[in-house]
Amino acid sequence: MAATNSQTESNSGSSIFGAGGKAPELRTVIKEDVASFEEALLPHLDAAHNLARWLLRNEQDAQDVVQEAYLRAFKSFSGFHGSNGRAWLLTIVRNTSYTLLKKNQAVDFTTFDEEIHVVADEFASPATILEHGEDAELI
Repeated sequence: MAATNSQTESNSGSSIFGAGGKAPELRTVIKEDVASFEEALLPHLDAAHNLARWLLRNEQDAQDVVQEAYLRAFKSFSGFHGSNGRAWLLTIVRNTSYTLLKKNQAVDFTTFDEEIHVVADEFASPATILEHGEDAELI
Protein backbone atom coordinates (compact mmCIF):
# COMPACT_ATOMS: atom_id res chain seq x y z
CA MET A 1 0.00 0.00 0.00
CA ALA A 2 2.89 2.34 0.77
CA ALA A 3 4.36 1.84 -2.71
CA THR A 4 1.05 2.71 -4.30
CA ASN A 5 0.70 5.79 -2.11
CA SER A 6 4.18 7.12 -2.97
CA GLN A 7 3.58 6.35 -6.63
CA THR A 8 0.39 8.43 -6.57
CA GLU A 9 2.18 11.28 -4.85
CA SER A 10 4.94 11.33 -7.45
CA ASN A 11 2.46 11.23 -10.35
CA SER A 12 0.26 13.96 -8.93
CA GLY A 13 3.02 16.43 -8.09
CA SER A 14 2.44 20.13 -8.38
CA SER A 15 4.64 20.34 -11.50
CA ILE A 16 2.98 19.80 -14.85
CA PHE A 17 6.25 18.26 -16.03
CA GLY A 18 5.97 15.27 -13.68
CA ALA A 19 8.35 13.99 -11.06
CA GLY A 20 12.10 14.06 -11.24
CA GLY A 21 12.68 17.82 -11.37
CA LYS A 22 12.28 18.19 -15.14
CA ALA A 23 10.83 21.68 -14.85
CA PRO A 24 14.18 23.32 -13.93
CA GLU A 25 15.90 21.40 -16.74
CA LEU A 26 13.29 22.58 -19.22
CA ARG A 27 13.63 26.15 -18.02
CA THR A 28 17.39 25.93 -18.54
CA VAL A 29 16.91 24.62 -22.09
CA ILE A 30 14.42 27.37 -22.87
CA LYS A 31 16.75 30.04 -21.47
CA GLU A 32 19.61 28.65 -23.56
CA ASP A 33 17.42 28.66 -26.68
CA VAL A 34 16.31 32.23 -26.06
CA ALA A 35 19.87 33.34 -25.40
CA SER A 36 21.19 31.70 -28.56
CA PHE A 37 18.26 33.12 -30.58
CA GLU A 38 18.99 36.61 -29.29
CA GLU A 39 22.70 36.20 -29.97
CA ALA A 40 22.17 34.95 -33.52
CA LEU A 41 19.31 37.15 -34.74
CA LEU A 42 18.85 40.32 -32.68
CA PRO A 43 21.95 42.01 -34.14
CA HIS A 44 20.18 41.92 -37.52
CA LEU A 45 17.05 43.76 -36.40
CA ASP A 46 17.97 46.97 -38.25
CA ALA A 47 18.73 45.11 -41.47
CA ALA A 48 15.43 43.24 -41.21
CA HIS A 49 13.54 46.49 -40.67
CA ASN A 50 15.31 48.24 -43.56
CA LEU A 51 14.52 45.37 -45.93
CA ALA A 52 10.86 45.28 -44.91
CA ARG A 53 10.52 49.06 -45.23
CA TRP A 54 12.17 48.99 -48.66
CA LEU A 55 9.92 46.18 -49.90
CA LEU A 56 6.67 47.50 -48.46
CA ARG A 57 7.21 51.28 -48.67
CA ASN A 58 5.24 51.65 -45.44
CA GLU A 59 6.68 52.07 -41.95
CA GLN A 60 3.78 50.48 -40.06
CA ASP A 61 3.64 47.46 -42.37
CA ALA A 62 7.42 47.11 -42.08
CA GLN A 63 7.21 47.00 -38.28
CA ASP A 64 4.43 44.42 -38.44
CA VAL A 65 6.36 42.26 -40.90
CA VAL A 66 9.55 42.36 -38.82
CA GLN A 67 7.60 41.37 -35.72
CA GLU A 68 5.93 38.50 -37.59
CA ALA A 69 9.26 37.42 -39.10
CA TYR A 70 10.97 37.31 -35.70
CA LEU A 71 8.08 35.28 -34.32
CA ARG A 72 8.35 32.82 -37.22
CA ALA A 73 12.12 32.66 -36.77
CA PHE A 74 11.75 31.97 -33.05
CA LYS A 75 9.25 29.18 -33.68
CA SER A 76 11.56 27.59 -36.25
CA PHE A 77 14.85 28.31 -34.49
CA SER A 78 15.31 24.72 -33.34
CA GLY A 79 15.55 23.73 -37.01
CA PHE A 80 18.14 26.39 -37.83
CA HIS A 81 21.55 24.77 -38.14
CA GLY A 82 23.26 27.24 -40.43
CA SER A 83 26.01 29.66 -39.68
CA ASN A 84 24.46 32.74 -41.29
CA GLY A 85 21.56 33.92 -39.15
CA ARG A 86 21.33 37.19 -41.08
CA ALA A 87 20.60 35.51 -44.41
CA TRP A 88 18.08 33.16 -42.79
CA LEU A 89 16.27 36.00 -41.03
CA LEU A 90 16.21 38.26 -44.10
CA THR A 91 14.75 35.41 -46.15
CA ILE A 92 11.95 35.12 -43.61
CA VAL A 93 11.41 38.91 -43.71
CA ARG A 94 11.33 38.88 -47.51
CA ASN A 95 8.84 36.01 -47.69
CA THR A 96 6.65 37.56 -45.00
CA SER A 97 6.68 40.87 -46.89
CA TYR A 98 5.69 39.17 -50.14
CA THR A 99 2.88 37.38 -48.34
CA LEU A 100 1.56 40.69 -47.01
CA LEU A 101 1.84 42.34 -50.42
CA LYS A 102 0.01 39.48 -52.09
CA LYS A 103 -2.72 39.57 -49.45
CA ASN A 104 -3.20 43.33 -49.79
CA GLN A 105 -2.88 43.43 -53.56
CA ALA A 106 -5.59 45.60 -55.06
CA VAL A 107 -8.07 43.78 -57.22
CA ASP A 108 -8.01 45.18 -60.72
CA PHE A 109 -11.50 45.52 -62.07
CA THR A 110 -13.19 47.48 -64.84
CA THR A 111 -16.25 49.53 -64.07
CA PHE A 112 -19.32 49.16 -66.20
CA ASP A 113 -19.95 52.33 -68.19
CA GLU A 114 -23.63 52.44 -69.07
CA GLU A 115 -23.22 55.12 -71.73
CA ILE A 116 -20.93 52.88 -73.75
CA HIS A 117 -22.97 49.73 -73.27
CA VAL A 118 -26.46 51.12 -73.84
CA VAL A 119 -28.27 49.71 -76.86
CA ALA A 120 -28.85 52.47 -79.39
CA ASP A 121 -32.61 52.24 -79.31
CA GLU A 122 -34.01 49.89 -76.71
CA PHE A 123 -37.61 50.29 -77.83
CA ALA A 124 -37.13 49.88 -81.56
CA SER A 125 -39.14 47.15 -83.16
CA PRO A 126 -37.55 44.71 -85.58
CA ALA A 127 -39.36 46.46 -88.43
CA THR A 128 -37.89 49.84 -87.43
CA ILE A 129 -34.41 48.35 -87.24
CA LEU A 130 -34.85 46.82 -90.71
CA GLU A 131 -36.05 50.16 -92.08
CA HIS A 132 -33.04 51.98 -90.65
CA GLY A 133 -30.77 49.32 -92.11
CA GLU A 134 -32.33 49.71 -95.57
CA ASP A 135 -32.03 53.49 -95.32
CA ALA A 136 -28.36 53.13 -94.40
CA GLU A 137 -27.77 50.93 -97.47
CA LEU A 138 -29.36 53.50 -99.75
CA ILE A 139 -27.15 56.25 -98.43
